[in-house]
Order: sequence, then C-alpha cells, then structure tokens
Amino acid sequence: MAKDDYFVIVYRLLKYLYDCLKKSKQPNIEVLDAEFFGIDTPYWEYILTNLEEDGLVTGIVFVSVIGRQEKGIKGVRNIKITPKGIQYIDENSAFQKIKNAVKDIADIIPI
Repeated sequence: MAKDDYFVIVYRLLKYLYDCLKKSKQPNIEVLDAEFFGIDTPYWEYILTNLEEDGLVTGIVFVSVIGRQEKGIKGVRNIKITPKGIQYIDENSAFQKIKNAVKDIADIIPI
C-alpha cells in the first residue's frame, strides 16, 4: 500500500492517538496536518471528517464553507481516539495487512 493510501493514513493517525492516550500525553497538534502526511488539504479534510462522523475520533472543529456542500475543518482541538477507534484498529483487516507489512512501528508512526 502507498503511503498516501486512505487506510495507511488512518492507521497512522489512529495508532498515534491511541499511543498518546495510553501514555497520557496530548497529541502534537502541530504535526497533525496534510503536509505531515504528504497529502492535499481536501484529502486530509475528507479523512478527518469521516473519522469524526464514524465516531473513531473526537475533537475535530468543523465550519461551514461558502460555496461548498461539505464542511471545512476549522481546527483540531483535543483530538482523541474513541473506544470505537481503538476497536477499529484492532479488528480492521486492512490494518492487519498494514501492520504485517511494516517491520518497525517507526515506519508507521514517525511522529
């Protein structure tokens, strides 16, 4: 899978948020953006919107954008993985393939 594949990005983000939760650390918001993941902003917003709507994360602040049907992302405040997000990491077959393909966790989570 490519580094910009939807499931790779989602896995990296959810795994990072879960690691932060377990260590009682606040996620580094400065690196949680499209540039860090090497993708375009609309794709990043699509990913975050779907993660929030699916109940996998909380803390995304949305805003209406004139001329667009879909919401825009105003910011990421206190982003956290939800129990449903943790379960998604554990049970998603695409994530299992990603975990098996990557030898070192540092390759997945360079944050």
